[in-house]
Amino acid sequence: MKLVGKLVAAFRKAAGLTQAQLASMAGHQMETIASIEQGRRALLPGLAATLDELLDTKGALAEAVDNLPEVDLIPVWAEEYLELEFEALALSWYDNQVMPGLLQTERYAQAVFRNRIPAFSEEEVAIRTRIRLKRQEILHRPSPPTISFVVWEPVLRLQLTDDEGHVEQLKHLRACAELPGVCLQVLPLNHRTHAGLDGSFTLLEPRTFSAWPIPRRSAAHARSQPLMPFMPFTSAHDRAQPFPAIHRPLAAIHRPFAAVHNRSRTGATLNG
Repeated sequence: MKLVGKLVAAFRKAAGLTQAQLASMAGHQMETIASIEQGRRALLPGLAATLDELLDTKGALAEAVDNLPEVDLIPVWAEEYLELEFEALALSWYDNQVMPGLLQTERYAQAVFRNRIPAFSEEEVAIRTRIRLKRQEILHRPSPPTISFVVWEPVLRLQLTDDEGHVEQLKHLRACAELPGVCLQVLPLNHRTHAGLDGSFTLLEPRTFSAWPIPRRSAAHARSQPLMPFMPFTSAHDRAQPFPAIHRPLAAIHRPFAAVHNRSRTGATLNG
């Protein structure tokens, strides 16, 4: 992606245009052109074809975009984070809008990307979904990282997919909660203390120290705060019950969630 950005900048300068002039001719914001040239934003096929025509580059940009490796469609800052995530010894993760990316099913991830504004094309949705699912390989490696997930209760209630997809996602959460090194907790709605009101965040412990900042809420949010009261998503005690007591309020209003636990009583698989 950096290389494509440098090509755009080189072709623009060779044509004697400023970023603002090229953006105006292409019908885009100047910030879009600047981000592409800096490697912070992917050049999409449609815009690549437009720039080729405006800059008389004989299809060079469109060809470059068509032959980009999938990983190069990810912004530079995200690439750096993903490298740290892959090598991490430990991750602490809080989400209050959607399921953590490492816990999403394919259908859920597709739904998340399809809700993006400005909208992704179906091709982009497919590519980004594959990349997101590939990240989840760290959960299954021989020496997985120690990961603590905390998810706010409304995230479990949010239904981005149809009933079948929603049940699949919740079953997948139960399966992930059984993995070595994974702790999954739910922050309930009815508690008066909440240390995550500033939004979602990730704390990452790399194998080697780096001063590189994490691109969500950073380690600064590990400052002294009252601890949030959590309810475990699964435990030995919960698994012995017909339906975990901590989820009974949820079960009363959300049948797909209840179905996950009820089906477990009949021996149905909980793999997502």
